[in-house]
Amino acid sequence: MPIAAVPNYLGKDFNDISPGMRFGLLLPVWTDRQDQEADVHSRLPGLWDKNDFAARNAWKSIAALSKSDRDRMKALAERQYAMAAVSANLLRLEAQATAPFTTGLGNEHPLENGFAFLNPYGLPYLPGSGVKGVLREAARELASGDWNETHGWNKEKTHIIDALFGLESKDGDTEHVRGALSFWDVIPQIKGDSLMVEIMTPHQSHYYQQKRDHKAGDSTTPHDSGQPNPISFLTVPPGSGFTFFVTCDTKHLARLAPEMTKTDPESGKPCWQILMTDAFEHAFQWLGFGAKTAVGYGAMERDTQAEAARREEAQARLQREAEQARLEKATAGLPDDAARIVRQQQSGAWRENSDFLADAEKLLEETEKLSVEAHQMLEEEVEKRWPGIMENPDVVQGKKQKPKFKPRSRELAKRLLGIKGG
Repeated sequence: MPIAAVPNYLGKDFNDISPGMRFGLLLPVWTDRQDQEADVHSRLPGLWDKNDFAARNAWKSIAALSKSDRDRMKALAERQYAMAAVSANLLRLEAQATAPFTTGLGNEHPLENGFAFLNPYGLPYLPGSGVKGVLREAARELASGDWNETHGWNKEKTHIIDALFGLESKDGDTEHVRGALSFWDVIPQIKGDSLMVEIMTPHQSHYYQQKRDHKAGDSTTPHDSGQPNPISFLTVPPGSGFTFFVTCDTKHLARLAPEMTKTDPESGKPCWQILMTDAFEHAFQWLGFGAKTAVGYGAMERDTQAEAARREEAQARLQREAEQARLEKATAGLPDDAARIVRQQQSGAWRENSDFLADAEKLLEETEKLSVEAHQMLEEEVEKRWPGIMENPDVVQGKKQKPKFKPRSRELAKRLLGIKGG
């Protein structure tokens, strides 16, 4: 096996790179040449020893997630949420893996089992095409009626599946239909600081890999005396979060299946979203996502708590955006010092008199000359907090003729009275 060509400018320390780069062919770890072993170990000390089945250190190094990897995963997820916030006709579902998840095992790789990493980030992902395939199968199973409850899917209305997912034409057919739904790639939010390494152990490899000549009467048969062959592969650990995004071209859907664009009176959601939510629920429980689903990998469950938290975040973001819009409107055309006062008032920064005094004093120190608007706003704010102070800051009260107002508030009022705005 040839060694990978790594440019010298990349250096020799690859311990902080992404799992996809460590697992890929870029690094010089995949070699069986004796003259290259020294270079391999100098670049990644102790990473790989083919003669040691317990080469767990190698897999630990490959599977490890650095802080930058986790930050990158979070940033990619936030980018998708930002895109979703401005996307119309979108369905979003949160899920949590209840079993290990793996995908891309069929990708070509020296260790026989590959893994799907999203380039150029080198992080695990579930391609949108894979999500679409699983959901189409879930829709078919529900529509068949073999699962008791169809959840609105109907085998008599196969045009709905074709309208949502597209028509899979047979060889020679000329009828093709583009589906109205688009499925985004899914970026797992991996639990912990590492991927998992699991092992499959094929038996009877002598039977499956040996070329047999049946005409010559080759009598080779499978038996348990063959040497098992343990093979390691990467998985995403259970408990990791998955966010699924599906967008719908409603104009296209209205031409193909107009009933799917109608709003359900009970839930207030479009009919296509209700059907797809049920299809997701079925896929989470019975089908799974990714590879090796027949033996339980890729099973998930809907995370309603995460969905509720995201809805609260979205509402908070909308509220912040509305407040920002109101603030921009309120400060439009005002001088900088007056706009600063308006922002402080509307943000609630002056809830306490002490906060107001400190900020007003700082403003007066930083500004050589207040604008007319800022001067008037400060006077009004001072008068509102200490009624009568702007008329006479040194007014006294009681038998002992003590000052009515405290020293700081009196000093601020006097400074404002001594300033000519403008």
